[in-house]
Amino acid sequence: MRCPFCGNAETQVKDSRATEDNSAIRRRRACPDCGGRFTTFERIQLRELMVVKKSGRRAPFDRDKLMRSVQIALRKRPVDGERVERMVSGIVRQLESLGENEIRSEQIGGLVMEGLKNLDDVAYVRFASVYKNFRDPKEFGEIIGSLSGDEGK
Repeated sequence: MRCPFCGNAETQVKDSRATEDNSAIRRRRACPDCGGRFTTFERIQLRELMVVKKSGRRAPFDRDKLMRSVQIALRKRPVDGERVERMVSGIVRQLESLGENEIRSEQIGGLVMEGLKNLDDVAYVRFASVYKNFRDPKEFGEIIGSLSGDEGK
């Protein structure tokens, strides 16, 4: 693993341990040249997933991009980071277990919406407003109504 500070190609693993949900290995590393310390994560990847966008364009699935979009929806919300990590890992496992190499972006968005609905209502509405491209305030009312179980009011 290359040192992010000095670029040295040889770094040493000082400590390895599983994350709380056992979905990754956390490694503490040190660079013998500059003394820099950093952390890496090693995750299982069952298959190379491609995302098929609405436009038909294909792009490699990026777990970090998924995590960033979830974190944007959760910005300034009181949700534990470990719960977010578990949700994103669960979505990735669901996508990999579909058995398909190509996943429609709508499928990913639906899984994120489902996960956020169970995690935080405000983040769910935030994500839905972007994902569903709301054009009218009534659409906000409908999505909020779906949370309280009184749709159409």
